[in-house]
Amino acid sequence: MATATAPATSTGAFPKFKMRPKYLAFAFVGLMMAYVAVHNESFLVNWKDPIWVHYRTIKWYLLAHGLTAACALLLGPMQFSDRLRARFTKLHRVTGRIYVGGALLGGPLGAIMQAVEGPDRWVVLSVVDAIMLATTTAIALTFILKGNVTQHRNWMTRSYAVTLVFLGGRFFSGITGMDRNEPMSLAIIWACLALAYPIADIGIHLQDITRKRVAAKTAAA
Repeated sequence: MATATAPATSTGAFPKFKMRPKYLAFAFVGLMMAYVAVHNESFLVNWKDPIWVHYRTIKWYLLAHGLTAACALLLGPMQFSDRLRARFTKLHRVTGRIYVGGALLGGPLGAIMQAVEGPDRWVVLSVVDAIMLATTTAIALTFILKGNVTQHRNWMTRSYAVTLVFLGGRFFSGITGMDRNEPMSLAIIWACLALAYPIADIGIHLQDITRKRVAAKTAAA
């Protein structure tokens, strides 16, 4: 006797993807990285670019700062993946340590490089940015060593927001056509720095709302 079988549904075969605010945020970060790589950093693959004459005196600072800052920029998003943290705990910890090293070294190296190159108005900006980055990263590290995951995650969010300051400044300066206007470009980066903490706190609040909704649905299921 034949038995009837229920038709397979796509819902069971494929988990439903839900767009979260952090996915949109990281997509925008990726867009900024791509734009800045083409618009501002193309000289890195062109050794004949005239700007290398300008960077000749700081090339080793530039190399060290570029590598450490790139580690922080690229590995930062991985620290906010709940799935990565749950499934690949060791990888999460290793990338987290690299991020902390990149943030604690990249900021000060950038400030030193700017101090060598000048002018003073850019040095002040770089020093303030380096202090904010080192402070937020050190606080995040302190909380995880104490076992406070929630506060660690919150301060990592603030740390990554500061990491994005110069990237965001270059992006917004470029798309508005202000990158050739030094005072306006400087003002845009200062604005990005001033907004780093508030934007990070908005992100933390949205993530808290999302987690509470997920917890409520899980409890009701």
